[in-house]
Amino acid sequence: PLVLLLDEVDALIGDTLLSLLRQLRASYPQRPTAFPQTVILCGVRDLRDYRIHASSEREVITGGSAFNIKAESLRLGDFSAAETRTLLLEHTAETGQVFTPEALDRVWELTQGQPWLVNALAYRACFKLPAGRDRAQPITAALIDQAKEAMIVERVTHLDQLAHKLQEPRVRRVIE
Repeated sequence: PLVLLLDEVDALIGDTLLSLLRQLRASYPQRPTAFPQTVILCGVRDLRDYRIHASSEREVITGGSAFNIKAESLRLGDFSAAETRTLLLEHTAETGQVFTPEALDRVWELTQGQPWLVNALAYRACFKLPAGRDRAQPITAALIDQAKEAMIVERVTHLDQLAHKLQEPRVRRVIE
Protein backbone atom coordinates (compact mmCIF):
# COMPACT_ATOMS: atom_id res chain seq x y z
CA PRO A 1 0.00 0.00 0.00
CA LEU A 2 1.11 3.51 -0.82
CA VAL A 3 1.32 6.17 1.89
CA LEU A 4 1.37 9.82 0.82
CA LEU A 5 2.93 12.28 3.24
CA LEU A 6 2.40 15.98 2.56
CA ASP A 7 4.61 18.08 4.81
CA GLU A 8 4.04 21.80 5.44
CA VAL A 9 0.52 21.43 4.06
CA ASP A 10 -0.63 24.33 6.21
CA ALA A 11 1.54 26.61 4.08
CA LEU A 12 -1.19 26.33 1.44
CA ILE A 13 -3.94 28.91 1.72
CA GLY A 14 -7.33 29.71 0.27
CA ASP A 15 -8.38 28.10 -2.99
CA THR A 16 -5.13 26.10 -3.28
CA LEU A 17 -5.70 24.37 0.04
CA LEU A 18 -9.37 23.94 -0.71
CA SER A 19 -8.57 22.32 -4.06
CA LEU A 20 -6.11 19.90 -2.46
CA LEU A 21 -8.55 18.87 0.26
CA ARG A 22 -11.40 18.43 -2.21
CA GLN A 23 -9.24 16.23 -4.43
CA LEU A 24 -8.27 14.12 -1.45
CA ARG A 25 -11.91 13.80 -0.41
CA ALA A 26 -13.09 12.90 -3.91
CA SER A 27 -10.44 10.21 -4.35
CA TYR A 28 -10.64 8.73 -0.86
CA PRO A 29 -13.24 6.03 -1.70
CA GLN A 30 -10.94 4.66 -4.43
CA ARG A 31 -8.27 3.58 -1.97
CA PRO A 32 -6.19 1.43 -1.96
CA THR A 33 -6.26 0.50 -5.64
CA ALA A 34 -6.42 3.97 -7.24
CA PHE A 35 -5.47 6.14 -4.29
CA PRO A 36 -2.98 5.96 -1.41
CA GLN A 37 -4.02 3.76 1.48
CA THR A 38 -3.12 6.55 3.87
CA VAL A 39 -2.59 10.27 3.42
CA ILE A 40 -0.75 12.16 6.14
CA LEU A 41 -1.09 15.92 6.23
CA CYS A 42 1.73 17.35 8.33
CA GLY A 43 1.66 20.86 9.62
CA VAL A 44 1.68 23.11 12.60
CA ARG A 45 -2.11 23.06 12.92
CA ASP A 46 -4.74 20.35 13.09
CA LEU A 47 -7.08 20.14 10.09
CA ARG A 48 -9.99 20.94 12.42
CA ASP A 49 -8.44 24.34 13.07
CA TYR A 50 -8.22 25.39 9.43
CA ARG A 51 -10.30 28.32 8.36
CA ILE A 52 -10.27 28.33 4.59
CA HIS A 53 -11.21 31.53 2.81
CA ALA A 54 -12.26 30.50 -0.67
CA SER A 55 -12.58 33.28 -3.22
CA SER A 56 -15.36 31.34 -4.95
CA GLU A 57 -17.50 31.09 -1.81
CA ARG A 58 -18.90 33.80 0.43
CA GLU A 59 -18.23 32.15 3.77
CA VAL A 60 -15.34 30.62 5.60
CA ILE A 61 -15.02 26.85 5.24
CA THR A 62 -13.83 25.04 8.33
CA GLY A 63 -11.52 22.09 7.81
CA GLY A 64 -13.10 19.66 10.24
CA SER A 65 -16.67 19.80 9.01
CA ALA A 66 -15.98 20.20 5.32
CA PHE A 67 -13.52 17.33 5.02
CA ASN A 68 -14.58 14.72 7.53
CA ILE A 69 -12.30 11.89 6.40
CA LYS A 70 -9.74 12.18 9.15
CA ALA A 71 -9.11 9.09 11.24
CA GLU A 72 -7.10 10.83 13.93
CA SER A 73 -4.74 13.66 14.68
CA LEU A 74 -1.39 13.07 16.24
CA ARG A 75 0.74 15.65 17.95
CA LEU A 76 4.44 15.20 18.29
CA GLY A 77 4.97 15.85 21.97
CA ASP A 78 7.85 17.73 23.46
CA PHE A 79 10.99 15.91 24.52
CA SER A 80 11.60 15.44 28.22
CA ALA A 81 14.81 16.87 29.68
CA ALA A 82 16.33 13.37 29.56
CA GLU A 83 15.26 12.83 25.93
CA THR A 84 16.67 16.22 24.95
CA ARG A 85 19.99 15.33 26.57
CA THR A 86 20.00 11.88 24.90
CA LEU A 87 19.36 13.43 21.49
CA LEU A 88 22.19 15.93 21.88
CA LEU A 89 24.56 13.26 23.14
CA GLU A 90 23.92 11.28 19.93
CA HIS A 91 25.84 14.07 18.18
CA THR A 92 28.70 13.50 20.63
CA ALA A 93 28.65 9.75 20.01
CA GLU A 94 28.70 10.26 16.24
CA THR A 95 31.25 13.09 15.99
CA GLY A 96 33.18 13.07 19.26
CA GLN A 97 32.22 16.71 19.84
CA VAL A 98 30.95 17.16 23.38
CA PHE A 99 28.27 19.42 24.77
CA THR A 100 29.29 20.99 28.05
CA PRO A 101 26.85 20.35 30.92
CA GLU A 102 25.99 24.06 30.81
CA ALA A 103 25.18 23.82 27.09
CA LEU A 104 22.91 20.84 27.68
CA ASP A 105 21.12 22.78 30.42
CA ARG A 106 20.86 25.88 28.23
CA VAL A 107 19.26 23.97 25.35
CA TRP A 108 16.65 22.62 27.76
CA GLU A 109 16.10 26.05 29.31
CA LEU A 110 15.56 27.71 25.92
CA THR A 111 13.43 25.00 24.31
CA GLN A 112 11.70 23.07 27.09
CA GLY A 113 12.05 20.11 24.70
CA GLN A 114 10.06 21.52 21.78
CA PRO A 115 11.34 19.21 19.00
CA TRP A 116 11.84 21.76 16.23
CA LEU A 117 13.57 24.22 18.56
CA VAL A 118 15.88 21.58 20.04
CA ASN A 119 16.97 20.40 16.61
CA ALA A 120 17.22 23.86 15.03
CA LEU A 121 19.25 25.25 17.92
CA ALA A 122 21.63 22.30 18.04
CA TYR A 123 22.00 22.20 14.25
CA ARG A 124 22.87 25.87 14.13
CA ALA A 125 25.37 25.56 17.01
CA CYS A 126 27.03 22.43 15.60
CA PHE A 127 26.94 23.02 11.84
CA LYS A 128 26.35 26.69 11.06
CA LEU A 129 28.50 28.59 13.53
CA PRO A 130 32.21 28.44 12.63
CA ALA A 131 33.25 27.63 16.21
CA GLY A 132 30.73 24.79 16.33
CA ARG A 133 32.04 23.22 13.13
CA ASP A 134 35.39 22.61 14.83
CA ARG A 135 34.73 19.15 16.28
CA ALA A 136 37.72 19.48 18.62
CA GLN A 137 35.92 22.31 20.41
CA PRO A 138 33.00 21.61 22.77
CA ILE A 139 29.56 23.05 22.25
CA THR A 140 29.23 25.58 25.05
CA ALA A 141 26.35 27.56 26.51
CA ALA A 142 27.82 30.62 24.76
CA LEU A 143 27.55 28.84 21.38
CA ILE A 144 23.96 27.87 22.15
CA ASP A 145 23.22 31.52 22.95
CA GLN A 146 24.86 32.62 19.69
CA ALA A 147 22.71 30.14 17.80
CA LYS A 148 19.59 31.42 19.58
CA GLU A 149 20.42 35.05 18.76
CA ALA A 150 21.09 34.21 15.10
CA MET A 151 17.73 32.44 14.84
CA ILE A 152 15.95 35.46 16.31
CA VAL A 153 17.75 37.96 14.07
CA GLU A 154 17.07 35.85 10.97
CA ARG A 155 13.42 35.44 11.98
CA VAL A 156 13.44 31.75 11.10
CA THR A 157 10.10 30.50 9.79
CA HIS A 158 8.74 28.77 12.88
CA LEU A 159 9.53 31.75 15.09
CA ASP A 160 7.79 34.04 12.61
CA GLN A 161 4.75 31.74 12.62
CA LEU A 162 4.68 31.82 16.41
CA ALA A 163 4.86 35.61 16.47
CA HIS A 164 2.04 35.76 13.91
CA LYS A 165 -0.08 33.32 15.95
CA LEU A 166 0.34 35.51 19.03
CA GLN A 167 -1.50 38.27 17.16
CA GLU A 168 -4.68 36.17 16.84
CA PRO A 169 -7.25 37.32 19.44
CA ARG A 170 -8.04 33.72 20.49
CA VAL A 171 -4.38 32.93 21.15
CA ARG A 172 -3.66 36.32 22.73
CA ARG A 173 -6.48 35.79 25.27
CA VAL A 174 -5.01 32.46 26.35
CA ILE A 175 -1.47 33.83 26.65
CA GLU A 176 -2.59 36.94 28.52
